[in-house]
Amino acid sequence: MTRRIVAEGIGTALLLVAIVGSGIMAGRLAGGNVAVALLANAIATGGALVALILTFGPVSGAHFNPVVTLAFAAQRTISVPTAGAYIVAQCVGAVLGVWLAHLMFGLQILEASAHARGTVGELVGEFVATFGLVGLILSCCRHAPSAIPYGVAAYITGAYWFTSSTSFANPAVTLARSLTNTFAGIAPVHAPGFIAAELIGAVAAFLVFGWLLRGQASPPS
Repeated sequence: MTRRIVAEGIGTALLLVAIVGSGIMAGRLAGGNVAVALLANAIATGGALVALILTFGPVSGAHFNPVVTLAFAAQRTISVPTAGAYIVAQCVGAVLGVWLAHLMFGLQILEASAHARGTVGELVGEFVATFGLVGLILSCCRHAPSAIPYGVAAYITGAYWFTSSTSFANPAVTLARSLTNTFAGIAPVHAPGFIAAELIGAVAAFLVFGWLLRGQASPPS
């Protein structure tokens, strides 16, 4: 159990290093071109997701996301105490990952974001991003478990572009990104709205995909 919790913390920390670090690098190299910076940020995040899920999946399942952990707890795939420990590790790891990215790039360790993301459209975007992510994971767990690293990475890379919110889809990530005043940040005052939209999206996905997948056989082992 200790190894699983530590794996969730380290994996989530490295995910935030990838998100925030690539955002900082992209912002510095893109010369003010936001589209180029977003493309670089999306590709780096997608690549890191494949590597991190392949690395930590055999240890902890590589959730790195409280809504994913809650979905598995609702399915009784993991116990409630384990889910609670995972979520704490994810949140702590995410914050540490932001601080590590700041340290690497010579930024102030402790800061708050000034990046406003408070429109209704962005909240709807977070709902859509999280709904799709949780639905993808539930479906892949049933029909194609080995495809999860690539499916999640492909979805998040695409969702950076097709959602108005640039697809946080993760309460731990949202919390941590409120602590970086860089390209990837979100103003702390807007983070609760994102987290609420993510939780609602996850619940909707659990209900809808639970119904869609009910009675479908799992693939042979």
